[in-house]
This record gives sequence, C-alpha cells and structure tokens, in this order.
Amino acid sequence: MTIFISCNGQEKTNTSKDPITSKPSPTVIRNFKAVARAPDFDTTLVSQFIRSIFQDSKGNLWFGTTREGVVRYDVKTLTYFSNPEGFHSKSVFAINEDKTGNLWFGTDQGVYKYDGKTFRNYNQKDGLSHIDISRKSILVDKSGTVWVGTHGGVFRYDPAADSKGGQSFSLFQQLPPINVAGIMEDKSGNIWFASSENGVFRYDGKTITNIAEKEGLGDNYAGGMAQDKAGNMWFTMKNGICKYDGKTFTEYTPKDGLGGTEFWGIYMEKSGIIWITARGSTTRFDPSVPLPNPKAFTVFTSANGLNCCVQSMYQDREGNMWWGGGSGLFRFNGYGFYQVKQNGPW
Repeated sequence: MTIFISCNGQEKTNTSKDPITSKPSPTVIRNFKAVARAPDFDTTLVSQFIRSIFQDSKGNLWFGTTREGVVRYDVKTLTYFSNPEGFHSKSVFAINEDKTGNLWFGTDQGVYKYDGKTFRNYNQKDGLSHIDISRKSILVDKSGTVWVGTHGGVFRYDPAADSKGGQSFSLFQQLPPINVAGIMEDKSGNIWFASSENGVFRYDGKTITNIAEKEGLGDNYAGGMAQDKAGNMWFTMKNGICKYDGKTFTEYTPKDGLGGTEFWGIYMEKSGIIWITARGSTTRFDPSVPLPNPKAFTVFTSANGLNCCVQSMYQDREGNMWWGGGSGLFRFNGYGFYQVKQNGPW
C-alpha cells in the first residue's frame, strides 16, 4: 500500500553553559599502520570524517570514521581499529550492539561483528549480496533481530544458521530492492526503513506500508527519522522536515525558521528537542513552542563552531550531544560548539 500525502499543515534542553570537562587526555593506541594523508590533514583530530557515533552497554563511545576504521573512547584510551586481526575496512557507517554484547559495524566491506576480542566479517559468501552498508542502517530490534540496510535492500541475520556454518544473512523480500538510508524501530515495535528515492516504509510484523510524497519524502536520502514521546514520527524532506501523526503530516521549512537548504539529518533528544542538519547550518528546534514563534528555532552556522558538513549526531547516556562533522568531532555547551580532538577537551 502506498500513501501519497502532501505535508501541510516537553521538556527543554538544558541551555545552561556546559563547562568543558577536564578529563585527562586519553592514551592513543593505533592497531594499524597509519594511511597516507593529505599534507594539510590535522593529525590532532580524532578523525576528519566521523560517519557514525554510538555508546555501548559498558559506556564506551565508538566513532565510525572514513579512512581510519572505528575508534573506541573509554576515557583512559582512544583506540583505533583498522587492519588488526580481521578488521580491514577503513569506512564505518553504522554501529549497534546486540543483546549479548556483540558490536556490529556496517562498512564498505560488509558487516563486522566484534565480540570484544576478535572481528568477524560477513559479506557475499554469508548472504549479503550487497556489501555497501548504508549510514544508520544497522538495527537490533526489541526481539534481538539484527537488520542491515544496504544500497540494494535489507538483510536479516540468522544466528542459528551462522552457528551451523550456513548463510548468516538473508534478503528481507517483503521490501523492494531499495537504496536504504536508515532503519529504526518505533515504540510500538514497527520497523521503519528510509529509502533514498522511494519515501519511507513501515513494517508492522506482517505487512509493508510505503509512505511517500512527490517532492519531499522521496528525497529522504540522508535517512532522517525520529519519534517523539507522543509517538509522532519525524522525517527529513527535500525542503525541510515533517511530523507524521499516523494520519496527517505537518511541514516545517525555512519559512518557519529552519536554517539552511538541502536537509540531511534529524535527531531527537531525550528532552524532546530536535536537531536538524542541512547544508550551511544546524538548527535546534523546540517543538513545544507554538508557531509562529522565532524562539522555537535556533540556527547555528560555522560561526558558532560547527562546520557545514555534519555526518552524524548522537546523545550519550549522560545527556551530552555529539556531532561528527567535516572537520572532526564536536560537542555542544549550550551556546555553541567546540571541537574535541585526541587530547580533548572531552
């Protein structure tokens, strides 16, 4: 079933200035031979391009990079994993953890599972006919099933088959062979798939519903999806973002106060504050403020410390917001952004 709909029409983030922490600089451990870098590359950065950010059940932060594999920060050490014992990819686009504590990494060379000691790679021989894993496209749902989104469809992991030496992944055939741009599970257990050209798809455990809109959701190539406390779904669109209450859409565009053009990502804080990334800016949106009201939107540009090319956003368990940009790792202190380099400030 395809629905074509036009988009017409809590609690706040702590805005007190978060002092820069004084944690000691971590010891940097590189488990690989450093790759050649451009002469102007800043070697003090955690990495120049951070495509994904994740905090595991032990509290460690993981950063998926381009060119330097995956990086783990455990306060004491900053460890780079690339080309050690079975991890051969330098580009990591998605990270998640299963119920037994295994870390899953979506890369340009398929999927890697890390049990804390060794890495296991899954590729074509394991049933992944497409090994180019999309950003934000590894989901571990409430039942423990691992979903993987690629540029050619969605695959599910079968641990029983894996333990017997069989094909570990199988294509989820209820979906068309879409270019997946993100996967998430909502509060009701529905699985949502964002595609780069065909809108979003909702799977309720039995049937697939395709929700598309000619100008907007069909351009959801960045995989922008989130759900608020009331159960509303939020999506990025060509000209802004949309709130979907299950029946109707409400659109928010630069006319309402969003900054930038060509909208990419959306992230929902635990407080209900929404962050939207776009070409040229990042917007903090407080949906509890009735519109029209300019106080609902705060637009940040490069003048506020964060460059235009945001690749990832994440809120850790302590409530800190992290951004991966085109020039490294950033945090927000309530007023602006500051860069986190290898030696901090963390």
